[in-house]
Amino acid sequence: MNSLTTYLTVSLILFLLGLLAILTRKNAISVLMGIELILNSAGLNFVAFSRFTAGNLNGQTAAVFVIIVAAAEAAVALAIFLNLYRLKATAEVDKADELRG
Repeated sequence: MNSLTTYLTVSLILFLLGLLAILTRKNAISVLMGIELILNSAGLNFVAFSRFTAGNLNGQTAAVFVIIVAAAEAAVALAIFLNLYRLKATAEVDKADELRG
């Protein structure tokens, strides 16, 4: 049950759900959640390939890096969307058609 195929299947499902959330949702928070799912699928792939093929810690190191990048991306994106909500009173990404300081 713990084979590379199982991990890759779960990763593919996470990636597809994230892609579906990005393509179909208009709410900014839902889009961010989709991006997080895609980044988690990449992290799962790193760890799975590291365990089953290389046998070293390079995959785990890459997964930790992906988690750090995802946290930073979420913080920056939430700040941008909070400012968008303050200016336009909506969290829909379609309404963010102009960038102005």
